[in-house]
Amino acid sequence: MALKLGYKQLIAEAMDKIDTLNQAEAMALLNDPDTLIVDIRDVRELEREGMIPNAFHAPRGMLEFWVDPDSPYYKPELGSGKRLMLYCGSAWRSALAAEILVRMGVPRVCHIEGGFSAWKKAGLPVAEKPSKPAAK
Repeated sequence: MALKLGYKQLIAEAMDKIDTLNQAEAMALLNDPDTLIVDIRDVRELEREGMIPNAFHAPRGMLEFWVDPDSPYYKPELGSGKRLMLYCGSAWRSALAAEILVRMGVPRVCHIEGGFSAWKKAGLPVAEKPSKPAAK
């Protein structure tokens, strides 16, 4: 089956429309109170590999719903006005997600070049996924 548009072209087109930060630029924003680092990977990836310290987990499948104030799934953290710095495993999903958020009108969206794989390879800080509070 031949597709009209493959994933490589989708990613390339998204990359032309979004801001990409290299590892050093992203690391410089690690403790910036005006930046929300957003991990869009699946929860199993977080449990297996860890995550960037203090990142907010917003699964890729829910991102558009969580960012839209009109959605019943809206998360105020994503509407705080802070810069949203997205990342995934290899920067493919985050490129596509960042492009969608830009199209939706979310201001100040960027993503991390190379994703979490490049972050870890650069020896940058990694934290364990926070555990959920016990049910009462």
